[in-house]
Amino acid sequence: MIITDTHTHLYSELFEEDRESVIKRALDLGVNRFFIPAIDSTYAASMLDLEKAYPEHVFLMMGLHPTYVKENYKEELAHVEEMLTARKFYAVGEIGIDLYWDKSFLEQQKIAFKQQIQWAKKYGYPIVIHGRDSFDEIFEVLESEKGDDLFGIFHCFTGDYEQAKKAISYNMKLGIGGVVTFKNGKIDAFLNKIDLKHIVLETDSPYLAPMPYRGKRNESSYIVHVLEKVASLYNMDVDEVAAITTANSKEVFGV
Repeated sequence: MIITDTHTHLYSELFEEDRESVIKRALDLGVNRFFIPAIDSTYAASMLDLEKAYPEHVFLMMGLHPTYVKENYKEELAHVEEMLTARKFYAVGEIGIDLYWDKSFLEQQKIAFKQQIQWAKKYGYPIVIHGRDSFDEIFEVLESEKGDDLFGIFHCFTGDYEQAKKAISYNMKLGIGGVVTFKNGKIDAFLNKIDLKHIVLETDSPYLAPMPYRGKRNESSYIVHVLEKVASLYNMDVDEVAAITTANSKEVFGV
């Protein structure tokens, strides 16, 4: 069984003490494809080191995370463009709009989101979207950029059924993580109405650990709890769900 974690911050400082064993635990369970989203320029070196250490398992993205869009966002975007020009990545991400923590940079977040979508189109890459309290704003940008060259993943999808259908209409897969295991997660109420071909699995580790680890540091091996929950919602075998969601990830990332 091959399981793909389409979104994990394995370079995070929270793995500084035991990164090797965290990755080994995942590999031992069949989780052997790790897609690594970018945050900002300060993490670039750590991401490249991770890829060098695990070249067969680690696939890097490049982008500017919306919560890191601040006064210096133009410098950060210049770094993203420079990296995209310099080497291959597998997606532009994670990018988007986040209004949960701070609304004061909304306009700059929209500019950064739109610019990075255009770079993704230029290089033929998928986008990986981060959205929090911002579905309307994200859909507004996607509507302005929609087309066959716009595709990717709506990471950590926590919207309702109508929002799920709308995201899919823009050629987005839904990234399903630990929230699907929460009692108040809500997406478990309608997820099985969505064809599994639109679903990929993720952890967003070290964040959003699934039950029974909720509130603790998340790690890629915990994706098996997400897999088991999704399999139960679709009334399918876990091996089959792992195979389909991994195939879906290959469709998005091209690898």
